[in-house]
Amino acid sequence: MRYFNTAGPVRCDEHYCLDPLKRFDLEEVLMLIEQKKYFVLHAPRQTGKTSCLLALQEYLNKEGKYKSLYVNVEAAQGARENVYRGMRAILSTIEIMIEQYWGQEIKIKGKEILEENGEDAALLKILGYLSKIAKKPVVLMLDEIDSLVGDTLISVLRQLRSGYTLRPKAFPQSIILCGVRDVRDYRIHSNKEKAIITGGSAFNIKAKSLHLGDFNKKEIEILYAQHTQETGQKFEPEAIDYIWELTEGQPWLVNALGYVACFELKEGKDRTNKITKALISEAKEKIILDRYTHIDQLADKLKEERVKRVIEGILSGDMNPEDLPVDDILYVKDLGLIKNRPSLRIANKIYQEIIPRELTFGTQVTITHETWWYVKKDGRLDMDKLLKAFQEFFREHSEIWLEKFQYKEAGPQLLLQAFLQRIINGGGRIEREYGLGRKRTDLLIMWPVDTDNLLKAKEVQKIVLELKILYKSLEKTIEEGLAQTYAYMDRCGTTEGHLIIFDRRKDIPWDEKIFKQEKKYKGKKIKIWGM
Repeated sequence: MRYFNTAGPVRCDEHYCLDPLKRFDLEEVLMLIEQKKYFVLHAPRQTGKTSCLLALQEYLNKEGKYKSLYVNVEAAQGARENVYRGMRAILSTIEIMIEQYWGQEIKIKGKEILEENGEDAALLKILGYLSKIAKKPVVLMLDEIDSLVGDTLISVLRQLRSGYTLRPKAFPQSIILCGVRDVRDYRIHSNKEKAIITGGSAFNIKAKSLHLGDFNKKEIEILYAQHTQETGQKFEPEAIDYIWELTEGQPWLVNALGYVACFELKEGKDRTNKITKALISEAKEKIILDRYTHIDQLADKLKEERVKRVIEGILSGDMNPEDLPVDDILYVKDLGLIKNRPSLRIANKIYQEIIPRELTFGTQVTITHETWWYVKKDGRLDMDKLLKAFQEFFREHSEIWLEKFQYKEAGPQLLLQAFLQRIINGGGRIEREYGLGRKRTDLLIMWPVDTDNLLKAKEVQKIVLELKILYKSLEKTIEEGLAQTYAYMDRCGTTEGHLIIFDRRKDIPWDEKIFKQEKKYKGKKIKIWGM
């Protein structure tokens, strides 16, 4: 039986899969190869790059016009700045890949070539040798190229550039560099030259950059239909809609939701049961709480300074897009963390939920408040009691907690979300909306009144929270915030709304910052909380 793949390249005989050669424009790729171009294929991690390269290698070798070779150079990452060690790892990998994909017809001696030619010419020598004896033009695919570090990466790029004029008889006709980032974004520190070398200068022969995109909704339907065809288990239409809403087609997330729902959850493993929206919601929560490898990798990226600058601006909503370096935005977009249309935003709803939860995980687990403290006898959340408790918590502990946060500019919003997550995890859900330049964060709490399962509840309590930082006068901030809170309440279809205003001025006493008001705006009652 096949299954949804969440680790490593897709094997269509083992996994449900889309045709890898249809994930990109094959006609364009073949044209670039025909024209002897060196180019880049880049996309975020776990979107199918390796699967596409392996499929292209097989296609080219079967077609017979070229001799194609796939090589993953990640083994050289551990060598870091040691170019000799890095090159030895790359040449050894090339030997293994030749034996794996070309059989016994070509033998090379990478160790001897390295000793005779040195680390800064060995790759040039070995690729020249391969191109001369292959009897057909060579197409080389170097995967995980941006995993290389410092002078090792510089040496590889420069040797590829040096051999460029020798193609196709004495060097590969076409080389595809594959990684998370476009080569133009490389900022490589050279210990030898005591300088930053850009990818564009080290590899100025790049003809084009191709980007591997996410699935569209139709492709998600095709992928999930394969499970139905093989097992008879159907996905309800609203479940497919929900998967699209949560993931926006991010391939790993799409596969992970399918795998957890169909192969891990008890109800989903029973093939007589349909896969419902409720099961997908349960799968989503399991993926987040179990911290799958993909989630850990995402969380690790949040520590990088370039990522922090962009994500912090989006989370706080207080930074203008023009204030961010374009290179930082493109870098974070290449990582798959953000999208820039219709505006700069977190890439999908699952990432929107994961990011603040990851940034405040330590805070969540150490907050001692419990869900049942804030649930009324009728099963509804007592938001007045909850926000009053947060006011007290914020007054007493905010300076300590905010100092611990790496994302200090978004600290107040993150601290409130951590507090809410601790309480709402008892059965409800928090939906988040934020974006660069919005000057606010919108939260929608959805709480099941009559059950502990949100999607099976007959009555769902919807509570809107509008979070703003005080920059203008309090009167102007309230005026602006009331209009925004009302608009979000109207869109969410609720009459319960709260405007939270964080005053970060250090010269203002807490007695002035802490307040509660209640106002009516276009007929809707909105409570205002000062922090």
